Amino acid sequence: MDWKAIIKNVPLDAKPQLLLDQNALESNIANIAKQANDKKIRLATKSIRSIPVLHKILSSSSTFKGLMCFTASEALFLVKQGFDDILIGYPTFDKKSLQEIATLNLQGKTITCMVDSKEHIELLATIQKENDGQFYTCIEMDMSNDWAGFHFGVRRSPLKSSKEVVQLAKFIDAQDGIFLKGLMGYEAQIAGVTDSNSEEKMKSNVVKQLKKKSIPTIAKRREQVYKLLQKNNIQIEFFNGGGTGSLQTTSQEKAVTEVTVGSGFYAPLLFDHYRDFQYEPALFFSLPVVRRPKKHIYTCLGGGYIASGSIGEDRQPQPVYPSDSTLISLEGAGEVQTPIQTKANLSIGNAVIFRAAKAGEICERFSEILVIDNGKWVQTYPTYRGGGECFL
Repeated sequence: MDWKAIIKNVPLDAKPQLLLDQNALESNIANIAKQANDKKIRLATKSIRSIPVLHKILSSSSTFKGLMCFTASEALFLVKQGFDDILIGYPTFDKKSLQEIATLNLQGKTITCMVDSKEHIELLATIQKENDGQFYTCIEMDMSNDWAGFHFGVRRSPLKSSKEVVQLAKFIDAQDGIFLKGLMGYEAQIAGVTDSNSEEKMKSNVVKQLKKKSIPTIAKRREQVYKLLQKNNIQIEFFNGGGTGSLQTTSQEKAVTEVTVGSGFYAPLLFDHYRDFQYEPALFFSLPVVRRPKKHIYTCLGGGYIASGSIGEDRQPQPVYPSDSTLISLEGAGEVQTPIQTKANLSIGNAVIFRAAKAGEICERFSEILVIDNGKWVQTYPTYRGGGECFL
């Protein structure tokens, strides 16, 4: 990005702004599609959080099909925006939204609820009986690894074995108006954990070895559960796995029919630290300089957009323009002000450009995205927030 030209031509001096490099986004879309190995790619909406961007990706290739959202209320919002084939990525106890979903499914929509326990199914069964309608479900199986008491992965589904998955599938089959649609096995320890950070070489090397050991184990478990479902005459329409960080390996598995991708389209800071792939940074934000407390130190308005996850410096945004600019370690990125240090000669009102550590979360802080094409501001996309929505 020619930031000098953009800062000159785009009004970035009044308030923080969210910026999307359209050329980089389109490059990432094409590269991700090429790695699908003939599998479908479902879009992770929490990593995108903009309706026009979702439409743009889905319309770019038949490889992209369906959405994975994160709440029941978001699923209803997406249906109103014209989307279908929506998988809710996490279990929900939002009874009011579930009542609407049951009705919409009966009317021909496909909104699938994530489940991993009898309690989830019993809730759906109660709502189905009270309101008619129907539910589609997807069983999530745990893909974490436990080696000699060491847990490598995240705490998601309690279903550890293929036998437990089949038992829950049979329980679903026994319910009226509830149907098993798919199975998900998300290997977060591969897809969401960086393994090439030059500042944490020892940790990165350990993670690399753990990933190497984990990948074939996960593939075997997914194959086993798929075969056991077939053996018990339990049919599923999709088997979902993976994420941006594991697209290359997960898409090669025969049992998996689709892979979910989200963060790779924007390529935030954390995605600079993967060994096996690199995408082009596409999403940035600008902060105006409002103070100059000392030579080479400039204070920007806002900026404390800290990413979720285990707290550490890697969750902070980082300035990328001026190119030598850095955060001040004792202050970091603050809610109302962020000081940076640079030898560049800035003036009050000049813009400093940053990247966020994670993808969609930054969209919660802005109502619109300024779309930049070849250095020019060409259009504006609303975020979820700009559409008046906030789901978590």
